[in-house]
Parts: sequence; structure tokens; C-alpha cells
Amino acid sequence: MASPQRGARRRWPEQVFIAVCLLALALPLGTLLYLLVDVAIDSVPRLTMDFFSGYPSRRATRAGVLPGLVGSAYLIVVTGALALPLGVGAAVYLEEYAPRNRWTWLLELNIANLAGVPSVIYGLLGLGVFVRTFALDRSLFAGACTLALLVMPIVITSSREALRTVPAHYREACYALGSTKWQCIRQVVLPTALPGIMTGAILSLARAIGETAPLIVVGAVTYVTFLPELFGESFTALPIQIFDWVRRPQEAFVHNAAAGIVLLLSVMLALNSLAIWLRDRMERS
Repeated sequence: MASPQRGARRRWPEQVFIAVCLLALALPLGTLLYLLVDVAIDSVPRLTMDFFSGYPSRRATRAGVLPGLVGSAYLIVVTGALALPLGVGAAVYLEEYAPRNRWTWLLELNIANLAGVPSVIYGLLGLGVFVRTFALDRSLFAGACTLALLVMPIVITSSREALRTVPAHYREACYALGSTKWQCIRQVVLPTALPGIMTGAILSLARAIGETAPLIVVGAVTYVTFLPELFGESFTALPIQIFDWVRRPQEAFVHNAAAGIVLLLSVMLALNSLAIWLRDRMERS
């Protein structure tokens, strides 16, 4: 029979390990909480309707975020319109139609690697392909195409994972009833996998809305006093506007940057909450 002292000795490494894990969890969470509280306090003086409806100004108290907010909305709409159909279509082909050979394996490996490429590399690719080769200039459409390339590997990967969750006997039942492969995919497989596809799509767009480096490389302007156009040469976005305020030496612009950060975080949290709500609702229906 083991003595109490020996049992305490055995539990001591486990207790130390638990304490270290809790400390490793508390440090980043505490730092994040401190930063969020600090940003929220700095943003309070500028969270007004004039800030949301105003245009950038060289005076911090008059500066607004409307062009950046409208530009981000345009970017996300066009990025989703480009990336989602192509990404979901590629996932359907790779999962349902593509033969299992060396070339397919190589393609899947490249897609997985592209999901981890730094965003600035996509900015350089967009600058070379869309801005210069296709002569789209430094327009909002060129920025949206660049962001579509950025999120497409994520859309493909998440859509494939959602398609894999569809049970095989669903397909077998469709074929037993005489349906074609496309009918089975369109009427059974895609509706069943739709919650996972929608979740991955919304999360990928949430990542795109916070990207700054690709837009800077493509040519987003930091100071825009008008609403951007889809095919216009000058545009800005919310992360670019925050970047411009942060690098200004005036202390008053810190409050503008904090208000922009709170707004951007709110949009991203809203998109993530929408993804969770849609997934739960579709799974129950």
C-alpha cells in the first residue's frame, strides 16, 4: 500500500505542470485584456456620429472614418463575390471529381501551403498581376482581386472539410434512386455541407477585412477625402486609415486610431458571431 508521502510526491509534478499551464494561459489573456481596455478607454472621446460620418482631416477632432468604412465594405463584397464561387467550386471538383493521382496530391499540397503564405506576398502578386499586367491601376477592384487570392485557399480548405463531413450513404442513396452525380452534389451534398461552407467563408472574409499589407502594396491611399468607387484609382480601407492615424506624431490622433480599432474589432467579432449563429441554425434545421 502506497504511503501518503509517496502519493504526494507523485502528484507534485502534476501540480507544477498545471500551474505552468495556467500561467501560460493567464499571461497572454491578461495582456490582451489590458490592451483591449486601454484601447477602449482611448476610443471613448471619438466614438460619435461625427466620427462615423466624417471624412479624414488634418485636425484630429474633425477626422472621420467614412471613406475607410465604405471602402472596406466594397472590398469585402467584391472579394466574397470573387473568392467564394471559385473556392467552393474548386473544393467540389477536388473532393468529388478529381482523380486520386500524383498531380492531384501536388495540387492539394500547394493549396495547403498557400494558406500559410504571408499576406504581403499576395500584395506583391496583386501588384504584378492585377495592377500592371491587367492594367487595373491602383483601384479598389485590384485590391479586391488581391484579397480574393489571399482568402481563396482558406475557402477551398474549409469547403473540402465540410464536404467530407457528408456521410457516404447519402451519396449511395442518391445513386440508388437513379440520380446523376451532379444532381446528388447539387441537391444533397452541398445543402448538407452548407453550414461548414458558410462558416469557413465568413471567417475567411473576417480575415480579409483586417488585412493591411496587401492593400498598401497594391496602392491603397492613406488620406482620402471622398467616397471610393469600385473602379476608381484612389481608395482606402479601415485598416489603412488606422495605420495612417497611428503613424502621425500628434497625440490627438491616438484617440482616432483607438476608435478605428474598436470599430474594426466590432466588425470582425460580428462576422465571427454571424458564422457561429448560421452554423448552429443550419445544423438544427
